Amino acid sequence: MKIIIVGCGRVGSELAFRLFQKGHQVTVIDQNEQAFNNLNTDFRGRTVEGEAMNRDVLHRAGIETADGLVAVTNSDPLNAVVSHLARSVYGIKNIVVRNYDPVYRPLYETFGLQIISSSSWGAQRLEEMLYHAEMHTVFSAGNGEVEIYEFAITQPWDGHLLGELISSSDCVAVSLTRAGTAILPKHETQLTEGDILLVGATFFGIEAIRLRLNNITEK
Repeated sequence: MKIIIVGCGRVGSELAFRLFQKGHQVTVIDQNEQAFNNLNTDFRGRTVEGEAMNRDVLHRAGIETADGLVAVTNSDPLNAVVSHLARSVYGIKNIVVRNYDPVYRPLYETFGLQIISSSSWGAQRLEEMLYHAEMHTVFSAGNGEVEIYEFAITQPWDGHLLGELISSSDCVAVSLTRAGTAILPKHETQLTEGDILLVGATFFGIEAIRLRLNNITEK
């Protein structure tokens, strides 16, 4: 694929080299020529110095034939405008943008852009690891709005039904593994100590499960 990366900071330069290693044609745009020093010395893609909102710069980067664009500067308005321009004017559908300041997330959502908000996602991960080490996040969708968690069924829940643990619309059971065999559990599935449960949940859904786990443990 032909990929344009706008912004050659730590994230942009790392992504550029990873894509280059996988055989993609990568062009990096940055208004600061010194930023290209962040690129790995083995990077053999193209670099274009200039303001990404300048159409001449975008044309030099090959936007007319690009298959995808990634905007990862530390300017949210720039990321949003360039991405919107790439999609609305040049018809690029495969676009991902970095949300630098969470305050600007509504701007990206207004444009309907696929965003990666490292600040929001990272803060939520840190909170979960700090307070809930017994549950592990094994997959995160979007910016953490929905995640898949893994945890073991403890003795107090032995013999209870899955429906007693998961009764919220914000949480669904993905799989239950017992003695090395995984099944798609139902609400009437009886839990056994040592079962490994995978659940897909929002933040509120997993909090409801934690409360139930703690309440029965304390009884």
